[in-house]
Amino acid sequence: MANQAPNKVQERLTQVADHITGGSASSSSKAKTGRDSLLEKHDDDIVVTCALRTPITKGGKGGFKDTHPADLLTGTLKALIQRSGIDPSLVEDIAVGTVLAPGGGATEFRAAALAAGFPVSAAVKGLNRQCSSGLQACVDIANAIKSGMIDIGIGAGAESMSTQYGPQAVTEFSPALEAHTEAANCKVSMGVLSEAMAKEKGVSRADQDAFAASSFQKAVAAQQQGLFDAEIVPLTVKWTDPKTDEEKSITVSRDDGVREGITPESLAKIRPAFSKSGSIHAGNASQISDGAAAVLLMKRSTAVRLGQTIVGKYVQSSIVGVAPLLMGVGPAAAIPVVLRKTGLQTADVDIWEINEAFASQCLYCINELGIPREKVNPKGGAIAFGHPLGVTGARQVSTLLTELKRTGQRVGVTSMCIGTGMGMAAVWVAE
Repeated sequence: MANQAPNKVQERLTQVADHITGGSASSSSKAKTGRDSLLEKHDDDIVVTCALRTPITKGGKGGFKDTHPADLLTGTLKALIQRSGIDPSLVEDIAVGTVLAPGGGATEFRAAALAAGFPVSAAVKGLNRQCSSGLQACVDIANAIKSGMIDIGIGAGAESMSTQYGPQAVTEFSPALEAHTEAANCKVSMGVLSEAMAKEKGVSRADQDAFAASSFQKAVAAQQQGLFDAEIVPLTVKWTDPKTDEEKSITVSRDDGVREGITPESLAKIRPAFSKSGSIHAGNASQISDGAAAVLLMKRSTAVRLGQTIVGKYVQSSIVGVAPLLMGVGPAAAIPVVLRKTGLQTADVDIWEINEAFASQCLYCINELGIPREKVNPKGGAIAFGHPLGVTGARQVSTLLTELKRTGQRVGVTSMCIGTGMGMAAVWVAE
């Protein structure tokens, strides 16, 4: 069954894409929905007027190790209000992606919004689509604006893997689910899945280590050049020194998981994590991390009326399922669907932010789709600076739009694989 699954995934992908477009897209439809059309400006565009994030810090060790996710969210929302100049009373809904927060963060995130300065009239929800939760939060808000349900909203993410990640998070299945093969596969750990996928797809350890080292090297260069500064908002938090047990007040202003001197040769010395003969280890997988991010969305006409600075626009997204045991191929399945929806070709995209859950799966997806390496994660990715689960999807928006603007480019895609076998992708245009 495992050997047949990739073909079935591709067949299903083709069916989904053909259903969306009514079959193969004609040249006329491409002309209406391709890159040139995406660059046009319309009053009903769903635009981004502010996208920012906290630094991302190392789980259990970094600057936010003692900070509650609601406090990370509070600081992020306060910064968004200040940086955008938006009147908080105009924001009607806030969606917050999270994976580990008890109760989906429903209570604490509502409290965080109030503490940040939003009035009681602003609604709040927490949501969990695992690694795509932050992107799903942005898409939910965009779709609510597009439908007329709200005029202004915020898609966000908040996660403390330091305080909420561990063995207690393991899901217990009923006997009925355990008896169903594909259902039971949803419990297999992502590390084990990625190890199996790397072997099945022939992604060597040497290639994974080279990819991971490149991620670190790009992140180091970007950090040294201050390329993250425009998207990061520093936060002052309480932090307990593990050596002295003294509680201090510190200001965290940069990603603390970024390490200098990482090379393929240094990574080659690390022991495999999931199998003695395996290829995946702590150096070529995403880091356990803490952080938060937020994206302010509204229609272009609303932004113009309020005098908001438009930094980009949301175009379209896709969500697809793949076999649970092939979880890591999610971007390779989701990206073609969103490209087909928007009439884009791979070459039309200037920058790709594809989450580096594991070097094995990210590398496979890039190769499978024929994406030029130099266009992927130009400032490094989750291997280098971390993957706070529910935050990454929103974090990618701030990283992408900031880099598109800096380099004078326009079209970008964010994407990630999702636990239990899914993939999500979205198209964004910078202004």
